[in-house]
Amino acid sequence: MPYVHIIGDIVGASGFPSQSLFCKWDVVADKRFWEKLEGEIEGQTQTDCPADGEFAVFAHPIDIHYQTSSISGWPKFSFQIWHSDFFGRSEFYGYGFCHLPTKPGDFTLEVACWRPQGTFYEELRHHFLGGAPQLRNPELVYSGEDRYRLKTVTMGTVHLQLSVVFKDFARHGIQW
Repeated sequence: MPYVHIIGDIVGASGFPSQSLFCKWDVVADKRFWEKLEGEIEGQTQTDCPADGEFAVFAHPIDIHYQTSSISGWPKFSFQIWHSDFFGRSEFYGYGFCHLPTKPGDFTLEVACWRPQGTFYEELRHHFLGGAPQLRNPELVYSGEDRYRLKTVTMGTVHLQLSVVFKDFARHGIQW
């Protein structure tokens, strides 16, 4: 069986409206073809409150080992960015996703994040009281079905550094 090993970290986030950010993340792969052998496929970073600059540093490690029987259902990273306010309340800031690189090597990825745009009254409430609109089904972020119907607001960027290692792909007839 071919193997994929993903090593790296969620470096941080930039371009969001305010600081005190944290990230909830998960890796989604088609369970019919992809079996996780080791590592965590979901988690949450710590909250970073930088004193200067706009870059929130997460430095959250990623180390996942998959075995696969097909390249179908290739793994994807899904992110939710949250803001922690002065009172400790968590406010949703945005979604983002990216596919795992399909070639072995070292990669620096920048994942654009967005949030759903609400009605005029929802946006007004969000501006004064917080509480941005969220998706009822977060799988819509990476599934693609009906995502084209969404009106969105650009929020910021999540930064990743990954090393991807392949084993036994050529032995099983998969050439890049």
